[in-house]
Amino acid sequence: MSKIQLSTLILILIFSCSPPQDEALKIIYPISNKVDTIDTYFETEVKDPYRWLENDTSTATGEWVKAQNEITFAYLNSIPYREQLKQRIEELMNYERFSSPSKQGDWYYYFRNDGLQNQSVLYRQKDLNGEGEVFLDPNTFSEDGTVALSQISFSKDNKLFAYSISVSGSDWREIFVMDTETREKLDDKIEWAKFTGINWFKDGFFYAKFPAPKKGEKLSG
Repeated sequence: MSKIQLSTLILILIFSCSPPQDEALKIIYPISNKVDTIDTYFETEVKDPYRWLENDTSTATGEWVKAQNEITFAYLNSIPYREQLKQRIEELMNYERFSSPSKQGDWYYYFRNDGLQNQSVLYRQKDLNGEGEVFLDPNTFSEDGTVALSQISFSKDNKLFAYSISVSGSDWREIFVMDTETREKLDDKIEWAKFTGINWFKDGFFYAKFPAPKKGEKLSG
């Protein structure tokens, strides 16, 4: 089944399992407060009544998110056959898959997912007909799966391996370096990188980073 066919099937099932419209109309959404925030650009006033929601660490924003989630999940949990739909999608997605291999030095590297892993695992093997060994498993970065592998890059001599991670879907990246022979992580660590490549040159690499954000503004500054 192609991705398009699967997406179409999911949409059909979701709409066919949705509560009747008269029930949906009973939903009472939380009131979103408006504030008198107005910016002037080239003598034109632009209202921004929901500016207060940009403060993602405020108590008001937290309460707003909580109220919205209560409405949303109450609706989703009322959908008949939702659990059956979830199980069917899980069945369709539960198959072993591989990426194309790439040759780095004496090793072939490739990603493999056993079917239901949150992230594919980076394997390597010296012989295409041999058994692969785990080189880097992104699923070990966090217990809840919110830390993702973002980018990988091998040095020109294939002795070093750099990779970046993203926490909770943030654009911020942390970059680490491994010894490819021992698979040990080195002391190198780069923080506050963003929108960057990892471009090796001799014994190091080029990257782009920003100044560290102020305390409490990691995800909003």
